[in-house]
Amino acid sequence: MNQLKAGAILSYLSIGLSNLIALLYTPFMLRMMGQSEYGLYSLVASIVSYLTILDFGFGNAIVRYTAKYRAEGKTTELYEMFGLFLLLYSGIGVIALGVGGVLYWNVEGLFGETMGNEELRKVRVMLLLTIFNIAITFPFSLFTSIITAYERFVFQKLINIIRIVLNALVMIAMLLLGYRAIGMVVVTVAFNVITLLINWWYCHYKLHIQIRFGRFKWDFVREVSIYSFWIFLNTIMDRIYWSTGQFILGVYKGAVSVAIYALAMQVVHIYINFSTAIQGVFLPRITSMVTRDNNPKAISDIFIRVGRIQYIVMVFILTGFIVFGRQFIRLWAGADYDVAYIIIVLLFVPLLIPLIQNLGISILQARNQMKFRSVCYVTLAVLSLALSIPLAQKYDGIGCAIGTAISLILGQVLIMNVYYWKKTQIDIPRFWREILSMSKTPLLIGSVSYFIVRFFPISDLGGLLIGIVLFSALYLPLFWFFDMNGYERNLLGEPFRKMFVKLRK
Repeated sequence: MNQLKAGAILSYLSIGLSNLIALLYTPFMLRMMGQSEYGLYSLVASIVSYLTILDFGFGNAIVRYTAKYRAEGKTTELYEMFGLFLLLYSGIGVIALGVGGVLYWNVEGLFGETMGNEELRKVRVMLLLTIFNIAITFPFSLFTSIITAYERFVFQKLINIIRIVLNALVMIAMLLLGYRAIGMVVVTVAFNVITLLINWWYCHYKLHIQIRFGRFKWDFVREVSIYSFWIFLNTIMDRIYWSTGQFILGVYKGAVSVAIYALAMQVVHIYINFSTAIQGVFLPRITSMVTRDNNPKAISDIFIRVGRIQYIVMVFILTGFIVFGRQFIRLWAGADYDVAYIIIVLLFVPLLIPLIQNLGISILQARNQMKFRSVCYVTLAVLSLALSIPLAQKYDGIGCAIGTAISLILGQVLIMNVYYWKKTQIDIPRFWREILSMSKTPLLIGSVSYFIVRFFPISDLGGLLIGIVLFSALYLPLFWFFDMNGYERNLLGEPFRKMFVKLRK
């Protein structure tokens, strides 16, 4: 339980630190690289992200089955499973190299109409580096999943925090030395390899993990493949939602449009990470609950409790961005990125609901019930892609965002709530009664603040900071007293009370 609490706290610390660094580092990076170079860097990242779907959901399966075998005390089966997955991941790494090679040789055919020869050369070099990175990541990712399954969140999150800080410092040095997109890719690959080796060392010397290569168990592979297939479809859905926009704009509009959309996606991913930080540490615990005692009321209670905590964070970010986001984007990234504000809001609003319900994903994974969600989401993601292509041709990045938003509302807002309620036996009506009871302050303060900022525009950083401080000073106390319950006030207030007592002593 201490690892669980510390993991959640460190996750938010990691995200807070990452976001702070992004706030300080991104404007410097954008101005040093320029829109075109940043667009190329983002385009390659979005292309290579498609290779991550070759994981086929096995990473999640390792976490689930490790937690299951440990709960059942099956040590031999556990170590043999690790050997099996190491072989599977090594084969996937080879496949990734082959697929990446095909992408490399078709760069000109894909982007030749919107890019010059020098831009195409840089895309090829970055593709080679990132393909190598993804190929070696697959076999070593086994150890990352093992650390998660053993609930060693403190080590995992501390390594991530160190990586975030060092990565930013080295990136700044590279940009000052004159390196641009290619240099950034080299740094990313280097830090990834170092992190993977550290995870291997921890599993081998601290967790004393053994890798055993026993008889190839086809029955187990079939069982895992069925479970992983639905996770795999979910990964495809994620890639279509969050990476296809850059690719479409790269084909039809060019590097500048990609840069604007990629900046918007960077902010969207920050928003998503604030929610998934706490959900990510719950899969082993939910799996143990389902394995030992599949109690619908207990699972509904934890779903609602975690959803409320996530809502506290997410609705504050959403409300604040709607009020101050336009001025923030202009001061942070520059006037050339103004359109990113509209793209971000179009995605933030429909994302709020799935982000406060994403513990449901862990529940479905623990119960091996991912089939419906995965099929539904992939279908709607394809719809999003079909809508985004013509909309992007007409409305640029805003068109891509509209296509994605429509799909999010249909699938993650409407269909999945019915499924959670009727099929998974989560008390969704109670969930929504509690969430609506927490929405008084966001609606009131958000609406008033938005119109004040519209009538009294903010034009400098000092004004923006003063506005955010005044907004927070009004919003947070009202939310604390009128929208939070006793458990949440105690949960959030206890660390400050303990700190105050220690300071007094």
